Amino acid sequence: MEVNKNGAKESPEHLDPPALDLKKITLAYSRFVPPQLVEILEKQSILDLEPGTQVEREITILFSDVRGFTTISEELTPQRTFELINAYFRRMEPIIFRNNGFIDKYIGDAIMAIFPKSASDALHASIDMLTELRGFNKDIEEKGFKPLQIGIGLNTGISMIGTVGGRQKMEGTVISDAVNLASRLESLTKAYGVPLLISEHTLYSLDDAQDHCIRFIDRVRVKGKSRPQCIFEIYDADIEKVRTGKTETLKVFEEAVAYYHYRDIDRAEALFQSCLHLNPNDFAAKLYLSRCDNYRNTGVHESTGELDKVTFWKDEYNIGIPHIDAQHMELLEQINRLSETIGSGAGEEEIANALNFVDKYVNVHFKTEERLMEEKGYPFLKEHQNQHRIFYQCFLNLKSEMDDSSQDKVFLLFRTQIFLVDWLINHTTKTDKHLGKFLREQEASHG
Repeated sequence: MEVNKNGAKESPEHLDPPALDLKKITLAYSRFVPPQLVEILEKQSILDLEPGTQVEREITILFSDVRGFTTISEELTPQRTFELINAYFRRMEPIIFRNNGFIDKYIGDAIMAIFPKSASDALHASIDMLTELRGFNKDIEEKGFKPLQIGIGLNTGISMIGTVGGRQKMEGTVISDAVNLASRLESLTKAYGVPLLISEHTLYSLDDAQDHCIRFIDRVRVKGKSRPQCIFEIYDADIEKVRTGKTETLKVFEEAVAYYHYRDIDRAEALFQSCLHLNPNDFAAKLYLSRCDNYRNTGVHESTGELDKVTFWKDEYNIGIPHIDAQHMELLEQINRLSETIGSGAGEEEIANALNFVDKYVNVHFKTEERLMEEKGYPFLKEHQNQHRIFYQCFLNLKSEMDDSSQDKVFLLFRTQIFLVDWLINHTTKTDKHLGKFLREQEASHG
């Protein structure tokens, strides 16, 4: 019993909890509400959170999933199932936190994690997770478990991060279609037989793309997206033999994908077979070969189509800022002119002139946008500039390819489509749309 200041005795339960207990309580709460979320929402503690608290940030979302876990768990007792999945989570969780991310939620055997600082953080975490998985599998095999395989999808975009719920239940969440695409990419890793896929939005948000093993995988139309999306494989974490094989066949593989999309099945098939001859474990090449075979047998071509059509400007691409919309429209016209020049079989000089015009116009447009963002205090200026920078580097790479007279015109047309046309439309309808909304709201607030 304790004695209060009046000399009366009272039991411990009537006393304020000691500081140590408060620390324990705070630590316990942090397991359910990540402290990083509290920090992002600019609150002092978990106690300050209420339903509806939210901020807008550019984030990268990571979705990972254990392949075939339902089948694995059916062979285990419930106790062994929980033992396995919790052991897996314990190995993956520190990697995410170490790379400046935090876990938003566990969904069965899946992990949804958020990286608010950099897309590169999410990519490094993904590579580390895949590398760690090899050591984890060795450990669990010694305990009688079968090895696990995982797929990871990454997507980057401006999202609303906040809290939702009611009086009895509240949780942190992300509201954005960027989440849906990350989840779709994770699902697509199964189809292509690769462990890690990223969107073009993540590619153009990386700080260190040149330091990674990246190859273009496909141009797809995913559920919930009206425009085709370009997806890329990151194969840094592949075993050395497979990684080396993919690097040595990188150009051949990407040319084969281009021929497949343009329905030149004979050339595509020959190049994919060449890839498999050098790298028999290239499952994406095997998938494309099966698509080639299916096309021959059924006439069904598994692609987005429309590559033989010109992409014209549509009103839905407008962001509501007239001079920016006019520049976007002009830029698309110039890119279409470049494609027409390549497709017509024009000489190197004509292609070079068309490229140089696009080059100059891109620089003028980017400077106009960035100056406007700086003048108006756009909060995502740095992120927007980085996307411009990465795109321009990709453009210079494409320009270098076009300077090579040995390059096949079909391949160059496809590269122009995915790195210029698709980028412009997706960047305009996503990133620039957000900028347009900000500028219009600011104009309205100032009368």
